[in-house]
Amino acid sequence: MRAITANWFETSVRYERQTDEGMQKMVTETYVVDAFTFGEAEEAITKEMTAFVTGEFSVKNITPAAYGEIFFSDGEDDDKWYKAKLVFPIQDEKTGKEKRTTTTFLVQANSFSGALKNVEQVMNTGTDYVIANISETKIMDVYEHQARTKKAQRDDKPEYEAADDAAKEAK
Repeated sequence: MRAITANWFETSVRYERQTDEGMQKMVTETYVVDAFTFGEAEEAITKEMTAFVTGEFSVKNITPAAYGEIFFSDGEDDDKWYKAKLVFPIQDEKTGKEKRTTTTFLVQANSFSGALKNVEQVMNTGTDYVIANISETKIMDVYEHQARTKKAQRDDKPEYEAADDAAKEAK
């Protein structure tokens, strides 16, 4: 299991999918992407879905996710996503009363019991918590942010210096 904290967006996409009978059918599915803005979320889901979609495709909705952390499973059979609502008791220092903080996580698993096991595995930190709810979602997949990095080369120079060198070589 690995836990990733990021800025997640739930995106609804509508596209044509081939059915088991060989017919084309329009479907709307939910995917989660890691992005900083709505525009970046739309760009990310469009890029990810382009590999799978051959017909009509549109992004119907983008919503900031109610969870900040996702628990990814290493299990090959873990193909479902569950929302887990955890309640953390916190002692208020001023009043001495117990307050409760609720946090929602997205958990990858193959069943309800698998989701419960995965939450307990990640939360094995000694922190007190209560699992208030675990429910299966209609999320099809989660796409993590792919950082855009330029591969550095040994003699990598800024573009303006490389352009000057190319001009000198042309003379």
